[in-house]
Amino acid sequence: MRHTISIHVENKFGVLSRVSGLFSGRGFNIESLSVGETTDPKVSLMTIVTTGDDQIIEQITKQLNKLIDVIKVIDFTGIEHVEREMVIVKITPKKDDRAEALRLAEIFRGRIVDSGPMTYTVEITGDENKIEAFVEIMKNFGIKEFVRTGKAAIARERIRKT
Repeated sequence: MRHTISIHVENKFGVLSRVSGLFSGRGFNIESLSVGETTDPKVSLMTIVTTGDDQIIEQITKQLNKLIDVIKVIDFTGIEHVEREMVIVKITPKKDDRAEALRLAEIFRGRIVDSGPMTYTVEITGDENKIEAFVEIMKNFGIKEFVRTGKAAIARERIRKT
């Protein structure tokens, strides 16, 4: 089963290496990794996507909590949350297909971030299914290259009943 794990860590050099080393040292794969500063510049947030059964994820969580620089670990499985990632795709549509490629990018709420005589570079943000669907459709126009970020995730706020 796929798990999205959020890890608040102290914003120090070597922390990313220790966290990723924990995964690799135990034979766990990191499918996606995103790291960034929080509102507190002394704290960074890592979002890691990995695969494993509940026992493996529990083991990972316990091991992460033992690391000195780790402040808090949250497995988003079973918690209502929002996940997003971004892809930047450089396409090379034929002259007759350029308008169609732009129309499809617009349907996916993409933004043209660069264009050249033979290429468009499109930025799309969304959930994993949206990103994969867009990349699949753009294959018809000739993908020259693309880059994809790791997932970012945040818990939804619970609605309080009064």
